Amino acid sequence: MAEVEQKIDDTRQTSNRKRKFFRSRISVYARAVVVNLLLYTAVYLCAYLLKFERWESFKGLFWNSLLWVLAIKMFVLYARRSYCDIGYYATIRELSAIIADSAVAFAGIVIFFAVGHTFKFFDFRIRIPLSVLVLDMLLSIVVRGGGRLVKRFYYEAIIPTFETDSEDEPVFLVGANSRGAHIANIINSQRNVGLRVVGFLTIHDYKVRMKVGGLPVVAKIDNFVPVAKKAKVETILFVAGSQPGKIFRMLYEKCDENGLRLQVIPQVEFYPDTKIPIRDVNVNDLLKRDPIQLDDEQIHALITGRRVIVTGAGGSIGSEICRQMMRFEPKELFILGRGENRIFFLERELRLLNKNTKITPIIADVADERRMDEVFAQTRPEIVFHAAAHKHVPLMEANIPEAIRNNIYGTKVVADCADKYGAEKFVMVSTDKAVNPSSVMGCSKQMAERYVNALAARSKTKFIVTRFGNVLGSNGSVVPIFKKQIENGGPITITDRRMTRYFMTIPEASQLVLDAAAIGKGGEIFVLDMGDPVSIMELAKDLIRLSGLPEYAIEIQEIGVRPGEKLYEELYFETEARIPTTQQKLFAAEHRQFDLDEVQSQIDELLSMMTGPHEAIRNRLRDFVPEYRSTILPEKKDKEK
Repeated sequence: MAEVEQKIDDTRQTSNRKRKFFRSRISVYARAVVVNLLLYTAVYLCAYLLKFERWESFKGLFWNSLLWVLAIKMFVLYARRSYCDIGYYATIRELSAIIADSAVAFAGIVIFFAVGHTFKFFDFRIRIPLSVLVLDMLLSIVVRGGGRLVKRFYYEAIIPTFETDSEDEPVFLVGANSRGAHIANIINSQRNVGLRVVGFLTIHDYKVRMKVGGLPVVAKIDNFVPVAKKAKVETILFVAGSQPGKIFRMLYEKCDENGLRLQVIPQVEFYPDTKIPIRDVNVNDLLKRDPIQLDDEQIHALITGRRVIVTGAGGSIGSEICRQMMRFEPKELFILGRGENRIFFLERELRLLNKNTKITPIIADVADERRMDEVFAQTRPEIVFHAAAHKHVPLMEANIPEAIRNNIYGTKVVADCADKYGAEKFVMVSTDKAVNPSSVMGCSKQMAERYVNALAARSKTKFIVTRFGNVLGSNGSVVPIFKKQIENGGPITITDRRMTRYFMTIPEASQLVLDAAAIGKGGEIFVLDMGDPVSIMELAKDLIRLSGLPEYAIEIQEIGVRPGEKLYEELYFETEARIPTTQQKLFAAEHRQFDLDEVQSQIDELLSMMTGPHEAIRNRLRDFVPEYRSTILPEKKDKEK
């Protein structure tokens, strides 16, 4: 019995080894080389057969030139990285690549033999008729392109015919266009997906009752519910970013009201064997605007191969800036923060994202001038991203000296080090709360903005400020707080039903910082166009619904505005003009200039008052920033005195 089990185990291991070998990269490449060699040999032979009537009339020329022709064609495939093109799908992009491969190979063969004849590199008697080479090029295009077309037909027509499960759930897909047809065909051709696209929803009247990719366009998205119920469709699929945010929100509300399920497909490239990652709606999908995608090319030019330091790297924005940068491969990334646990885990995560970039963790306090000077002297960063700051408004109202020390003085210390050690660019992460501030936190960020902009006028370092609103899902933001309150059964506490905020996602905020760094010339304040502000009340209701509960299941309590909070946030001062930049969604604020000596004197005075009464510091901030309108209640002021 033991011998039988051993034989079965040996057979299983042998089978696994064979399977791993055939799936290995070497095996895949080897098979691709063999297939291409056989294909090109057959095509080359067919070109001769079309040109000549008898084998005897060209066999010598064919055999003498075959190896040279194959060598040139395989070199072209290797140079253009087409040698292992799996070719799952016949698209215009793939057809263009096939045409380019064939044209380059044709030119290479013609040039190679012309040079060979001239300089007698090989048997000069090999003279391939130009018509044969032209036929060879055309046949290569037809055979390679036709092969992909056959494969596409197999995936989209043959497989669904024989393998469609009658129990698959019928669904509608939003988007009656080529992209939608592409995704629908993949879903319908795959096994064990459990879904079957039976029709499209559209935003255009004229497309209704037409067909796209063989499937009907059944309705507009503002009137699809009766059609869905008639077709027994309970799920609607939506490709992320394919429609404006207001359309997605309207679609979500209609589905929610009528008991339908809305699911999201990421905006990425799919192939027939790709498992499409369909997911439920999350709060990021409910922004009342289109998702923002910024330019990568300029960021690549700025970051690749450079030494970069990120302060506050353990925070939500700082850590995401680090993650985003990994795809641009900086030479060395210094992640600086006070919290050792966050820096420890971030370092481990970043090492997995990119093994070419050296990751150096640094535990330091940005307000420790001696330590920061030591850090900059050792690291000599070329790009500085300053994300370290205290951001919680009520906490800073109760701890004013710490807001002065960390947000103002900490920014000054890092900016001075960047200037002293010749950094190319310094990018400060600021906030919309710095505009017409109503809190100590906002006022401290406004003072930090002033110092950075004043220093920009005197320094060779390009100092840049980025200003944006609330970040969805960041540490301590409203979304995780609301989610925790929902998990506990409520109530959700909001300060005021009228309160609105500008929102952006963590990746968007990080992209803004990177793109501002790339296009900034020094002295600018960059602001992201975040669309319309979002009602905090509506956001709370959205999160309740996303939790699978009706709105009335969780109580929403209004507790009043907290110290330092505003009902409405602003992105610009009244005196600041909004100036377009090369990026469509990125604007510059034309701010007034500040004298460095004057700002320096103000900061020194605030530092000298840190051990004194809080109200005295607040009054001095009001003198320095006339726009500052404190919302601290009189009772609170009396207690501080």
